Amino acid sequence: MHINNARFSAIFLSACLVLGTRASFASEENADRLTQAALGMDAHPEQGAATFARYCSQCHGLKAQGDAASAAPSLAGQRFAYLVRQIANLGSAERDDAAMYHVVSNKAISDPQTWSDVASYLNRMMPAADVETGDGVKTALGRGIFHEQCASCHQKDASGDREGFVPSLRHQLYTYLVNQLHRMAGGHRHNVDQSLVLFMRSLDESDMVAVADYLSRLRGPGSPHQRMLSNGVVVD
Repeated sequence: MHINNARFSAIFLSACLVLGTRASFASEENADRLTQAALGMDAHPEQGAATFARYCSQCHGLKAQGDAASAAPSLAGQRFAYLVRQIANLGSAERDDAAMYHVVSNKAISDPQTWSDVASYLNRMMPAADVETGDGVKTALGRGIFHEQCASCHQKDASGDREGFVPSLRHQLYTYLVNQLHRMAGGHRHNVDQSLVLFMRSLDESDMVAVADYLSRLRGPGSPHQRMLSNGVVVD
């Protein structure tokens, strides 16, 4: 049987798109399942501290203050649910980060209980007082863009949403913020809404730098809405 090459190519491409979409849904569903499992567990921040020191501090710093040179984010004081969700996303390849995927896929830290422990430890840490900022030239522009386009999700003070799945953007490194704005615009973070990707693509370099610089200067804790786990550990 002879099949026209153009027709065969079209059929093959369609099949690849279907399979890719199914794989994406499966990955997202797996991340959702693992996230809910981790959030439902009692957290042990003392165990999380030991795990973080052994597997994470080399990149993120002993006090989770981040590293501007490698664009590794500050994690101290970050939202508990957000941290759990991002670890699950990294483990399910919902975020393109080969280095983090290698870490999270390590058998010793690939289970939801460990994620809960590490997230609770980081959530309870004091945010870094001194973080890298931009040059301060376009902070007014950055403030305007953030309050017009971003504050509805991240809140006016950039402390994150009530539920905890939207991150606090306070005490975050300028280099990391710029890097992530570019990665979202480039489609490398599959766990964000497509509308956010399209918005990021509408920003030019000057806009991105301005927003990152403005955010890097914000200080203060994340959302004050706290809850107590059944074992007495308080998380946001």
